Amino acid sequence: MNPCEDREQTEARKEFPPPRHPDPHTEVVELHKRNLLAEIDRTGPNGHRRARAKRRATVALASAALVGAVVAAVTLPTSGSPPAPTARPASDASVRFLEQAARTAAAGPAHSPRDAQFTYVSVTGHTTSLSETADGGMKRSREEESYEQWTSVDGSSRTVQRDRGRAATSLEAPGEGSLGSPTYRFLAALPTDPEHLLAVIRRDAELNHGEGSDSTTGPDQQAFVMIGELLRTSVAPAEVSAALYRAAARIPGVVVVPDAVDAVGRRGVAVARAHDGERSEWIFDKGTARLLGERTVLLEDSAWGKAGTTVDSRAIVDSGFTDRPGREPTPTPDGQDTGTDV
Repeated sequence: MNPCEDREQTEARKEFPPPRHPDPHTEVVELHKRNLLAEIDRTGPNGHRRARAKRRATVALASAALVGAVVAAVTLPTSGSPPAPTARPASDASVRFLEQAARTAAAGPAHSPRDAQFTYVSVTGHTTSLSETADGGMKRSREEESYEQWTSVDGSSRTVQRDRGRAATSLEAPGEGSLGSPTYRFLAALPTDPEHLLAVIRRDAELNHGEGSDSTTGPDQQAFVMIGELLRTSVAPAEVSAALYRAAARIPGVVVVPDAVDAVGRRGVAVARAHDGERSEWIFDKGTARLLGERTVLLEDSAWGKAGTTVDSRAIVDSGFTDRPGREPTPTPDGQDTGTDV
Protein backbone atom coordinates (compact mmCIF):
# COMPACT_ATOMS: atom_id res chain seq x y z
CA MET A 1 0.00 0.00 0.00
CA ASN A 2 1.47 3.39 -0.95
CA PRO A 3 1.57 6.32 1.56
CA CYS A 4 -1.41 8.04 -0.12
CA GLU A 5 -3.61 4.97 0.16
CA ASP A 6 -2.47 4.42 3.73
CA ARG A 7 -3.38 8.00 4.66
CA GLU A 8 -6.80 7.75 2.94
CA GLN A 9 -7.57 4.52 4.77
CA THR A 10 -6.50 6.00 8.12
CA GLU A 11 -8.69 9.08 7.60
CA ALA A 12 -11.66 6.98 6.54
CA ARG A 13 -11.33 4.78 9.61
CA LYS A 14 -11.30 7.82 11.87
CA GLU A 15 -14.42 9.27 10.24
CA PHE A 16 -16.26 5.97 9.84
CA PRO A 17 -15.09 3.52 12.53
CA PRO A 18 -16.30 -0.09 12.27
CA PRO A 19 -19.78 -0.54 13.79
CA ARG A 20 -19.89 -1.81 17.33
CA HIS A 21 -21.55 -5.11 18.10
CA PRO A 22 -23.71 -4.55 21.18
CA ASP A 23 -26.23 -6.99 22.49
CA PRO A 24 -29.27 -7.15 20.19
CA HIS A 25 -32.01 -4.61 20.83
CA THR A 26 -35.53 -5.87 21.32
CA GLU A 27 -36.59 -4.57 17.92
CA VAL A 28 -33.71 -6.45 16.28
CA VAL A 29 -34.86 -9.71 17.81
CA GLU A 30 -38.36 -9.00 16.53
CA LEU A 31 -36.99 -8.27 13.06
CA HIS A 32 -35.26 -11.65 13.00
CA LYS A 33 -38.52 -13.35 13.89
CA ARG A 34 -40.40 -11.51 11.15
CA ASN A 35 -37.70 -12.20 8.55
CA LEU A 36 -37.66 -15.90 9.36
CA LEU A 37 -41.43 -16.18 9.14
CA ALA A 38 -41.51 -14.16 5.91
CA GLU A 39 -38.87 -16.41 4.35
CA ILE A 40 -40.89 -19.48 5.26
CA ASP A 41 -44.11 -17.96 3.90
CA ARG A 42 -42.72 -16.75 0.59
CA THR A 43 -43.66 -19.13 -2.22
CA GLY A 44 -44.10 -19.04 -5.97
CA PRO A 45 -41.82 -18.22 -8.90
CA ASN A 46 -42.63 -14.53 -9.17
CA GLY A 47 -40.56 -13.04 -6.38
CA HIS A 48 -38.36 -10.51 -8.18
CA ARG A 49 -36.20 -9.97 -5.11
CA ARG A 50 -34.80 -13.41 -5.86
CA ALA A 51 -34.02 -12.48 -9.48
CA ARG A 52 -30.34 -11.73 -8.80
CA ALA A 53 -29.87 -15.11 -7.17
CA LYS A 54 -31.65 -16.69 -10.11
CA ARG A 55 -29.09 -15.33 -12.57
CA ARG A 56 -26.23 -16.75 -10.57
CA ALA A 57 -27.95 -19.96 -9.62
CA THR A 58 -30.07 -21.23 -12.50
CA VAL A 59 -28.31 -23.65 -14.82
CA ALA A 60 -29.60 -26.48 -16.99
CA LEU A 61 -27.75 -29.78 -16.69
CA ALA A 62 -27.53 -32.28 -19.53
CA SER A 63 -25.46 -35.41 -19.02
CA ALA A 64 -25.72 -38.45 -21.27
CA ALA A 65 -24.52 -40.70 -18.49
CA LEU A 66 -27.19 -39.43 -16.11
CA VAL A 67 -30.19 -38.25 -18.06
CA GLY A 68 -29.42 -38.73 -21.74
CA ALA A 69 -30.54 -35.72 -23.69
CA VAL A 70 -32.94 -34.45 -21.02
CA VAL A 71 -32.22 -30.95 -19.67
CA ALA A 72 -32.99 -30.40 -15.99
CA ALA A 73 -32.74 -27.36 -13.74
CA VAL A 74 -30.22 -27.43 -10.94
CA THR A 75 -28.69 -24.92 -8.55
CA LEU A 76 -25.19 -23.63 -9.13
CA PRO A 77 -23.92 -22.12 -5.89
CA THR A 78 -21.87 -18.98 -5.92
CA SER A 79 -18.19 -19.39 -5.24
CA GLY A 80 -15.71 -17.30 -3.31
CA SER A 81 -15.46 -16.36 0.33
CA PRO A 82 -16.60 -13.50 2.53
CA PRO A 83 -14.37 -10.41 2.46
CA ALA A 84 -11.52 -10.41 4.93
CA PRO A 85 -12.03 -8.61 8.24
CA THR A 86 -9.29 -6.16 7.18
CA ALA A 87 -11.14 -5.02 4.03
CA ARG A 88 -10.65 -1.33 3.32
CA PRO A 89 -13.29 1.08 4.59
CA ALA A 90 -15.54 2.73 2.02
CA SER A 91 -13.53 5.15 -0.10
CA ASP A 92 -13.69 8.85 0.66
CA ALA A 93 -15.29 9.49 -2.72
CA SER A 94 -18.07 6.97 -2.07
CA VAL A 95 -18.71 8.37 1.39
CA ARG A 96 -19.06 11.88 -0.02
CA PHE A 97 -21.34 10.79 -2.86
CA LEU A 98 -23.55 8.66 -0.60
CA GLU A 99 -23.94 11.65 1.69
CA GLN A 100 -25.08 13.68 -1.33
CA ALA A 101 -27.55 10.91 -2.20
CA ALA A 102 -28.77 10.89 1.40
CA ARG A 103 -29.42 14.63 1.32
CA THR A 104 -31.28 14.28 -1.97
CA ALA A 105 -33.46 11.55 -0.45
CA ALA A 106 -34.06 13.52 2.75
CA ALA A 107 -35.29 16.50 0.71
CA GLY A 108 -37.95 14.35 -0.94
CA PRO A 109 -41.67 14.69 -0.23
CA ALA A 110 -43.06 13.69 3.16
CA HIS A 111 -45.55 10.95 2.29
CA SER A 112 -48.64 10.29 4.40
CA PRO A 113 -50.22 7.21 2.80
CA ARG A 114 -53.24 5.50 4.29
CA ASP A 115 -53.02 1.91 5.50
CA ALA A 116 -55.50 0.82 2.84
CA GLN A 117 -53.33 2.15 0.02
CA PHE A 118 -50.57 0.39 -1.95
CA THR A 119 -47.02 1.37 -2.79
CA TYR A 120 -46.27 1.10 -6.51
CA VAL A 121 -42.91 0.34 -8.12
CA SER A 122 -42.16 -0.11 -11.82
CA VAL A 123 -38.80 -1.63 -12.79
CA THR A 124 -37.44 -2.57 -16.22
CA GLY A 125 -34.30 -4.44 -17.16
CA HIS A 126 -32.74 -7.76 -18.00
CA THR A 127 -30.78 -10.61 -16.47
CA THR A 128 -28.58 -13.42 -17.81
CA SER A 129 -29.25 -17.12 -17.50
CA LEU A 130 -26.74 -19.88 -18.10
CA SER A 131 -27.57 -23.38 -19.30
CA GLU A 132 -25.64 -26.48 -20.21
CA THR A 133 -26.70 -28.07 -23.46
CA ALA A 134 -27.11 -31.76 -24.20
CA ASP A 135 -23.67 -31.95 -25.83
CA GLY A 136 -21.96 -30.42 -22.79
CA GLY A 137 -21.64 -26.89 -24.14
CA MET A 138 -22.68 -23.78 -22.24
CA LYS A 139 -25.28 -21.36 -23.51
CA ARG A 140 -25.97 -17.86 -22.22
CA SER A 141 -29.28 -16.14 -22.81
CA ARG A 142 -30.66 -12.72 -21.93
CA GLU A 143 -34.05 -12.58 -20.25
CA GLU A 144 -36.29 -9.55 -19.87
CA GLU A 145 -37.02 -8.59 -16.30
CA SER A 146 -39.61 -5.82 -16.32
CA TYR A 147 -42.44 -5.69 -13.83
CA GLU A 148 -44.84 -3.58 -11.79
CA GLN A 149 -45.60 -4.34 -8.16
CA TRP A 150 -48.27 -3.12 -5.77
CA THR A 151 -47.59 -3.73 -2.07
CA SER A 152 -50.06 -3.04 0.72
CA VAL A 153 -48.91 -0.09 2.85
CA ASP A 154 -49.71 -1.90 6.09
CA GLY A 155 -49.18 -5.42 4.71
CA SER A 156 -52.76 -6.56 5.25
CA SER A 157 -53.60 -7.11 1.56
CA ARG A 158 -51.99 -9.39 -0.99
CA THR A 159 -49.09 -8.10 -3.06
CA VAL A 160 -49.87 -7.91 -6.77
CA GLN A 161 -47.16 -8.26 -9.39
CA ARG A 162 -47.38 -7.94 -13.16
CA ASP A 163 -44.58 -8.91 -15.51
CA ARG A 164 -44.41 -7.23 -18.89
CA GLY A 165 -46.81 -8.92 -21.28
CA ARG A 166 -48.33 -11.17 -18.62
CA ALA A 167 -51.41 -11.17 -16.46
CA ALA A 168 -51.15 -9.87 -12.91
CA THR A 169 -50.24 -12.38 -10.20
CA SER A 170 -51.50 -12.23 -6.64
CA LEU A 171 -48.85 -13.09 -4.03
CA GLU A 172 -49.07 -13.57 -0.29
CA ALA A 173 -49.83 -10.60 1.95
CA PRO A 174 -46.55 -9.44 3.54
CA GLY A 175 -48.14 -8.96 6.96
CA GLU A 176 -45.90 -6.96 9.28
CA GLY A 177 -43.16 -7.06 6.66
CA SER A 178 -39.46 -7.89 6.84
CA LEU A 179 -36.17 -6.82 5.29
CA GLY A 180 -36.78 -9.39 2.56
CA SER A 181 -40.43 -8.45 2.04
CA PRO A 182 -40.81 -4.86 3.25
CA THR A 183 -43.95 -2.78 3.53
CA TYR A 184 -44.07 1.00 3.89
CA ARG A 185 -45.02 0.68 7.57
CA PHE A 186 -42.18 -1.77 8.20
CA LEU A 187 -39.67 0.58 6.59
CA ALA A 188 -41.06 3.56 8.53
CA ALA A 189 -40.34 1.69 11.77
CA LEU A 190 -36.64 1.13 10.96
CA PRO A 191 -34.08 3.21 12.89
CA THR A 192 -32.92 6.36 11.14
CA ASP A 193 -29.55 6.43 12.89
CA PRO A 194 -27.20 5.01 10.20
CA GLU A 195 -25.04 3.02 12.60
CA HIS A 196 -28.05 1.46 14.33
CA LEU A 197 -29.71 0.77 10.98
CA LEU A 198 -26.58 -0.94 9.62
CA ALA A 199 -26.42 -3.05 12.79
CA VAL A 200 -29.97 -4.26 12.14
CA ILE A 201 -29.16 -5.10 8.50
CA ARG A 202 -25.82 -6.73 9.33
CA ARG A 203 -27.37 -8.96 11.97
CA ASP A 204 -29.80 -10.25 9.37
CA ALA A 205 -26.90 -10.66 6.91
CA GLU A 206 -24.84 -12.52 9.53
CA LEU A 207 -27.76 -14.80 10.30
CA ASN A 208 -28.16 -15.96 6.70
CA HIS A 209 -24.74 -15.31 5.15
CA GLY A 210 -22.26 -15.30 8.01
CA GLU A 211 -19.93 -17.89 9.45
CA GLY A 212 -21.59 -21.28 9.77
CA SER A 213 -24.10 -20.63 6.96
CA ASP A 214 -24.02 -22.35 3.58
CA SER A 215 -23.67 -18.97 1.87
CA THR A 216 -20.33 -17.67 0.64
CA THR A 217 -21.63 -14.19 -0.07
CA GLY A 218 -20.50 -12.87 3.29
CA PRO A 219 -22.29 -10.36 5.54
CA ASP A 220 -20.66 -7.22 4.10
CA GLN A 221 -21.65 -8.00 0.52
CA GLN A 222 -25.09 -9.18 1.60
CA ALA A 223 -25.65 -5.96 3.57
CA PHE A 224 -24.73 -3.92 0.46
CA VAL A 225 -27.03 -6.00 -1.74
CA MET A 226 -29.88 -5.83 0.78
CA ILE A 227 -29.71 -2.04 1.05
CA GLY A 228 -29.71 -1.80 -2.74
CA GLU A 229 -32.78 -4.03 -2.94
CA LEU A 230 -34.64 -1.91 -0.38
CA LEU A 231 -33.81 1.30 -2.23
CA ARG A 232 -34.71 -0.05 -5.68
CA THR A 233 -37.82 -2.13 -5.03
CA SER A 234 -39.57 -0.28 -2.20
CA VAL A 235 -41.06 3.09 -1.33
CA ALA A 236 -39.72 4.30 2.02
CA PRO A 237 -40.04 7.49 4.09
CA ALA A 238 -37.47 10.08 3.06
CA GLU A 239 -35.56 9.91 6.33
CA VAL A 240 -35.26 6.12 6.12
CA SER A 241 -33.96 6.26 2.54
CA ALA A 242 -31.38 8.82 3.65
CA ALA A 243 -30.33 6.57 6.53
CA LEU A 244 -29.91 3.61 4.15
CA TYR A 245 -27.44 5.59 2.02
CA ARG A 246 -25.50 6.67 5.10
CA ALA A 247 -25.48 3.09 6.39
CA ALA A 248 -24.03 1.91 3.07
CA ALA A 249 -21.17 4.38 3.51
CA ARG A 250 -20.11 2.35 6.56
CA ILE A 251 -19.72 -0.93 4.67
CA PRO A 252 -16.07 -1.84 3.88
CA GLY A 253 -15.07 -2.06 0.24
CA VAL A 254 -17.57 0.44 -1.21
CA VAL A 255 -16.13 2.59 -4.02
CA VAL A 256 -17.21 5.00 -6.77
CA VAL A 257 -17.32 4.08 -10.48
CA PRO A 258 -17.24 7.37 -12.44
CA ASP A 259 -19.26 6.19 -15.44
CA ALA A 260 -22.13 3.69 -15.58
CA VAL A 261 -25.31 3.22 -17.61
CA ASP A 262 -28.64 1.81 -16.46
CA ALA A 263 -31.04 -0.54 -18.26
CA VAL A 264 -32.74 2.26 -20.22
CA GLY A 265 -29.53 3.96 -21.30
CA ARG A 266 -29.29 6.72 -18.69
CA ARG A 267 -25.65 7.49 -17.88
CA GLY A 268 -24.55 8.29 -14.37
CA VAL A 269 -22.06 7.65 -11.59
CA ALA A 270 -22.14 4.42 -9.59
CA VAL A 271 -21.49 3.47 -6.01
CA ALA A 272 -20.28 -0.11 -6.10
CA ARG A 273 -18.83 -3.08 -4.28
CA ALA A 274 -16.83 -5.96 -5.79
CA HIS A 275 -17.20 -9.57 -4.71
CA ASP A 276 -16.28 -12.91 -6.28
CA GLY A 277 -15.31 -11.51 -9.68
CA GLU A 278 -18.37 -9.26 -10.01
CA ARG A 279 -19.13 -5.64 -9.16
CA SER A 280 -22.57 -4.64 -7.89
CA GLU A 281 -23.30 -1.04 -8.90
CA TRP A 282 -25.98 1.43 -7.80
CA ILE A 283 -26.33 4.00 -10.59
CA PHE A 284 -27.16 7.63 -9.78
CA ASP A 285 -27.82 10.77 -11.78
CA LYS A 286 -24.55 12.71 -11.65
CA GLY A 287 -26.22 16.06 -11.11
CA THR A 288 -28.95 15.24 -8.60
CA ALA A 289 -27.59 12.06 -6.94
CA ARG A 290 -31.01 10.47 -7.51
CA LEU A 291 -30.97 6.67 -7.77
CA LEU A 292 -31.62 5.48 -11.34
CA GLY A 293 -31.09 1.74 -11.05
CA GLU A 294 -28.44 -0.93 -10.61
CA ARG A 295 -26.38 -3.41 -12.57
CA THR A 296 -23.83 -6.21 -12.11
CA VAL A 297 -20.62 -6.16 -14.15
CA LEU A 298 -18.10 -8.99 -14.52
CA LEU A 299 -14.57 -8.13 -13.40
CA GLU A 300 -13.02 -11.26 -14.86
CA ASP A 301 -13.79 -13.79 -17.57
CA SER A 302 -16.18 -16.54 -16.46
CA ALA A 303 -18.91 -18.83 -17.75
CA TRP A 304 -21.21 -15.79 -17.59
CA GLY A 305 -19.14 -13.81 -20.12
CA LYS A 306 -16.02 -11.71 -20.64
CA ALA A 307 -14.73 -9.19 -18.14
CA GLY A 308 -16.68 -5.95 -18.55
CA THR A 309 -19.95 -7.70 -19.47
CA THR A 310 -23.10 -6.40 -17.79
CA VAL A 311 -24.87 -9.58 -16.71
CA ASP A 312 -27.92 -7.94 -15.19
CA SER A 313 -29.29 -4.42 -15.17
CA ARG A 314 -32.44 -2.81 -13.81
CA ALA A 315 -33.80 0.72 -14.02
CA ILE A 316 -36.36 2.35 -11.75
CA VAL A 317 -39.14 3.63 -13.99
CA ASP A 318 -41.69 4.96 -11.49
CA SER A 319 -42.86 4.72 -7.88
CA GLY A 320 -45.59 6.17 -5.72
CA PHE A 321 -48.92 5.32 -4.07
CA THR A 322 -52.25 4.09 -5.40
CA ASP A 323 -55.65 3.24 -3.95
CA ARG A 324 -55.67 -0.22 -5.52
CA PRO A 325 -53.55 -2.57 -7.62
CA GLY A 326 -53.73 -2.04 -11.36
CA ARG A 327 -53.34 1.72 -11.12
CA GLU A 328 -50.28 3.69 -12.14
CA PRO A 329 -49.92 6.63 -9.77
CA THR A 330 -48.81 10.18 -10.10
CA PRO A 331 -46.96 10.55 -6.78
CA THR A 332 -48.08 13.45 -4.61
CA PRO A 333 -46.67 14.68 -1.27
CA ASP A 334 -49.83 13.81 0.64
CA GLY A 335 -50.04 10.27 -0.73
CA GLN A 336 -53.30 10.90 -2.58
CA ASP A 337 -54.05 8.65 -5.54
CA THR A 338 -54.17 10.70 -8.73
CA GLY A 339 -53.28 7.88 -11.09
CA THR A 340 -55.14 5.99 -13.76
CA ASP A 341 -55.96 2.36 -14.40
CA VAL A 342 -53.43 0.55 -16.58
